Amino acid sequence: ITVVTWNVGTAMPPNDVTSLLHLNTGETNDVDMIAIGLQEVNSKINKRLKDALFTDQWSELFMDVLSPFHFILVSTVRMQGVILLVFAKYYHLPFLQDIQTDCTRTGLGGYWGNKGGVSVRLSIFGHMVCFLNCHLPAHLEKAEQRKEDFATILHMQQFEGPVANGILDHDLVFWFGDLNFRIESLDICFVKYAIDSNVLSQLWEKDQLNIAKSTWPVLRGFQEGPLNFPPTFKFDVGTNKYDSSAKKRKPAWTDRILWKIKSPSKGLGTGGHRPSQGLLSVSQLCYCSHMEYTISDHKPVAAIFAVQFASKVDKPLVEIYVADEWSRPEQAVVRYKMAAGFHRSSWDWIGLYRVGFRHPKDYVSYVWARSDDVERCLEKQLCAQVMFSEEALPKGNGEYILGYYSNTSSSIAGVTEPFQISLPRSEEGSSSTDSSGSSSEEDDSTLVLLAPKSRSPSPGKMKRHRSRSPSLAKFQGLILRPSSRDRGTSRSPSPQSRRSLPRNIPTIHLPQEELGPHGVNSKELGQAAESPEGSLLYQTVQEQGGLRHVSADSSLARADPRNLGLLPALRLEMIDQALGQRRESTDQGYYPCQRMSPTSPPGSGTSPKEGHSP
Repeated sequence: ITVVTWNVGTAMPPNDVTSLLHLNTGETNDVDMIAIGLQEVNSKINKRLKDALFTDQWSELFMDVLSPFHFILVSTVRMQGVILLVFAKYYHLPFLQDIQTDCTRTGLGGYWGNKGGVSVRLSIFGHMVCFLNCHLPAHLEKAEQRKEDFATILHMQQFEGPVANGILDHDLVFWFGDLNFRIESLDICFVKYAIDSNVLSQLWEKDQLNIAKSTWPVLRGFQEGPLNFPPTFKFDVGTNKYDSSAKKRKPAWTDRILWKIKSPSKGLGTGGHRPSQGLLSVSQLCYCSHMEYTISDHKPVAAIFAVQFASKVDKPLVEIYVADEWSRPEQAVVRYKMAAGFHRSSWDWIGLYRVGFRHPKDYVSYVWARSDDVERCLEKQLCAQVMFSEEALPKGNGEYILGYYSNTSSSIAGVTEPFQISLPRSEEGSSSTDSSGSSSEEDDSTLVLLAPKSRSPSPGKMKRHRSRSPSLAKFQGLILRPSSRDRGTSRSPSPQSRRSLPRNIPTIHLPQEELGPHGVNSKELGQAAESPEGSLLYQTVQEQGGLRHVSADSSLARADPRNLGLLPALRLEMIDQALGQRRESTDQGYYPCQRMSPTSPPGSGTSPKEGHSP
């Protein structure tokens, strides 16, 4: 497992991060997972709005760099400028389950997310692991505040499920980030002399975090490798020279990576057994800074760990069987077998991925994982079967894999080995208006919407994350409505938009009496659900200065979602106004911020109908 932390100081991403991720060494072949924690990513309002519509440029960069090495984005969480990304080799995806995220604000007493912590927790081969990326308060005299904020983060973050509800309940915790601990007592001249003379050990005993590990109960059990690299803060941007401004801040090891193994005596692990029993071991193979990156006043820090678990779950929840090659459309048959304990959903689907895909929603095409006798197959442990239509198959030659996406766990529960697809190209299949929309060349049509560093629309939300702040209830002035990406988990897959919006969309008028108090048909809106790409679909009609929404069962709403896609909205409301609207909407039977999707079924408990576009 590789762990990286970097305070990027609101800078734009560099052109190359291969050395930071150790991709130019033989170590990459042995790395199974990579966790990347960023702090101070540009979060000004115009930048945040753009990042809400598309993937932020930092995430785009890491996905682009890692996908050729078969790393897939497993989960990501962002809180203003604090981002955490977790990647894994694609063939490990079926063994990464129970993925959840959380975040805690501690800035301005819990009102602001410029400081705090974000986490991704998951089960890795049956063992609970948590990655925690923190940005703690700055300045030498704030050591006690850093302690309190870290304790708050540990207390506030709670996860769902029978095991590992708190961060320290996990079998293994990686804690990293800009922890902002400084060097006490020594003056700046001596610190710089020790750095220049490479006698860093003289600084270790005055490092606040090293002192705290032996005096603070909250840090008991956390381990860290030796600091054999120079302090990573504070540099003049664009140089490797320590702060030469008038402030002349003292160098410090602010950027750190620690880990903690859960004591075997604390409770039971997954499946009711004690998971580690002292057999879980962690060895740090590398702990270093990267001086070659000069875009920030911090240097990034990376560590590589060898983790040995006591046992390993090596049987996937879903086994998929496919031919070695699809050379004819009728060969596109997929057989799959689900484990006895697998929690199947009507919204599960099987995606066809090009080798080198970046995240679970980066599929070429998909088919619903359902058949008429699927329940009988599940009971008798038989194989169910589905088939890709000829229109959904990519033309030409390429290497692909299949992945079973579980809606219940919001993760891939089974994958195949790579196989070949070699279907002849046709004039219709190669045209830009082909409904299959599956060739990689057509993906470039999104470039006009994005910044130079950003190459594709945002991936669908993998798992809803919760945000907790210790004092948020005291803030009475303002409600920040979450963007559509943060308002719940997806119900079904939706094809990636590859074509522009039709120019001539028919205007659809609704009778005024059918609309709710906000111009929305309440019955149809109450029946609406989400698509996994998190996009809204509606047609607006200008009438008397107001906006009307088209009902979900109109001809426009039934259109192919490949051709449509509008942008989510960000709303600011005073709390009294918002509560008033909620009371009014409750009387009418709907919630005013609920989102409509033309591609979701009328009831959340029904299965997708045949021919129904997800």
